[in-house]
Amino acid sequence: MQLFETVREMGHEQILYCHGKNPDIRAIIAIHDTSLGPAMGATRLYPYVNEEAALKDALRLSRGMTYKAACANIPAGGGKAVIIANPEDKTDEMLRAYGRFVESLKGRFITGQDVNITPQDVRIIKQETNYVVGVEEKSGGPAPITALGVFLGIKAAVEFRWQTKNLEGMTVAVQGLGNVGKNLCRHLHEHGIKLIVADFSPEKTAEIKNLFGATVVEPDEIYSQNVDIFSPCAMGGIINSQTIPQLQAKIIAGAANNQLDNERLHGQRLVEKDILYCPDYVINAGGIINVYNEMIGYEEDTAFKQVNNIYDTLLAIFDIAQQQSITTNDASKRLADERIMKARISKNQLIAA
Repeated sequence: MQLFETVREMGHEQILYCHGKNPDIRAIIAIHDTSLGPAMGATRLYPYVNEEAALKDALRLSRGMTYKAACANIPAGGGKAVIIANPEDKTDEMLRAYGRFVESLKGRFITGQDVNITPQDVRIIKQETNYVVGVEEKSGGPAPITALGVFLGIKAAVEFRWQTKNLEGMTVAVQGLGNVGKNLCRHLHEHGIKLIVADFSPEKTAEIKNLFGATVVEPDEIYSQNVDIFSPCAMGGIINSQTIPQLQAKIIAGAANNQLDNERLHGQRLVEKDILYCPDYVINAGGIINVYNEMIGYEEDTAFKQVNNIYDTLLAIFDIAQQQSITTNDASKRLADERIMKARISKNQLIAA
């Protein structure tokens, strides 16, 4: 990877490499854009195969957060952090050291919990910095509201694709049954949707089968199921040259970040296969909406009104893509870029004044 060229092409403002020997810590904080406000993005702890993979994840996720906040009309920029470590090696000292790195940015970056970071871990990080959210979980955490946003996105995609608001009798394949996936399955079941699910955890699949009568398949079989909708709710990069030929679903609508392995190539492949793709950073924006509202003082009505906007935003994106003959991913970026550019112009005018 050509570091500076990659950062320039992706438009990042700042990359912070966090390293310490006592305690041992290796982390990367990526700040993509702060035109709309301070960069917000959760922290992920993961045993990456190498440092380049960790950097690539941080760069893509932070850029996605910029677009996510812009499309959700949240006055925040995009950032992301990754800690390179095995979950079993996580210590309080490591988390506090990381908190000190976050504090050194003086509010340019505000973080929270992601993969392998728990609410208790967030409380430990908060011992060293105030620039962290998700400690009190006044709303019950980000998972329920993220799942609600994905469900609303599914409804929007169904309405656009088939001109109906009735979901009963449809079949959805859900990949990944963590907190978001489980909550999404509940919404879908309550609306008469048949579920086909996959997860690497037998305990999770057994629970969803018992609760909602779901059909369980092996993880590598989930792509080829004869379903109406495929909902990826696990890790990213799963819409790729190997999986796209297997897909039978006509809609992709899920909570996972960075679902397209190659945004331009695989976004176009989905168009060629007549599959309607809900851009991940639009449909899964419930998480950032949740933590932003906790940061400013949580009011349930305000948060749920913003989540409900995901439905209308996706319909607008589908229309743009159809009218301009572009992918839905490109359409969502154009919408986000317009909002970011307006914010930059407004800032420049204030400075000039």
